[in-house]
Amino acid sequence: MIFVTVGTHEQQFNRLVEYMDKWAETHEEEVIIQTGFSTYEPKFAKWQKFFVFKEMDKNVKAARIVLTHGGPSSFIAPLQIGKIPIVVPRRKEYDEHVNNHQVNFCREVAKRQKNIIEVEDVEKLGDVLDKYDETVSGMTNGVESNNKKFCDEIEKIVEEMF
Repeated sequence: MIFVTVGTHEQQFNRLVEYMDKWAETHEEEVIIQTGFSTYEPKFAKWQKFFVFKEMDKNVKAARIVLTHGGPSSFIAPLQIGKIPIVVPRRKEYDEHVNNHQVNFCREVAKRQKNIIEVEDVEKLGDVLDKYDETVSGMTNGVESNNKKFCDEIEKIVEEMF
C-alpha cells in the first residue's frame, strides 16, 4: 500500500493528489490519499480529506511507501519507524504554498541527511515509485532512538561501576 499525505496546510495540493490518483488507476497496489484542502477528488485511490492521528499513524505503519508533502512532521513520522519517505515539496508557482520554503528545506534535508527521496517534479514520481525498493536499499533513515542511546550510556556506567 502507498500512503500519501498532503498535510493540513490550507492550500490545495492537486498536483500530487491528481498524479497519485491517476497512478492508482493503472497499478494494482492500493493507494490511500489524505487530500487535505485539495479540490481534486480521487476517482481510483481511496481517500479522505483528513485522518485523525490514530488513523494517520496506522496508515504510515502499514504502508510500503509513504509519500508526503515537504512539511517536517509528515516526513519525520515515517523516518521514526525506519521508513524512507518520498517527499514532494509544495510550490508557490502552483498556489500550493505562500513561498518555496518546502523546496529549499527538502533539498537541504536530502543533501545533508540523505534520508528522504525528494521529488520536485511529480511527472518523475512513476519512475521513483518503480525504483523505490532499489533506491532505499542503499539508504539509512538516519534517525536514532534516544531511548537506545540512553540505555547504552547507562549500561556503560553500570559496567564501569562493577
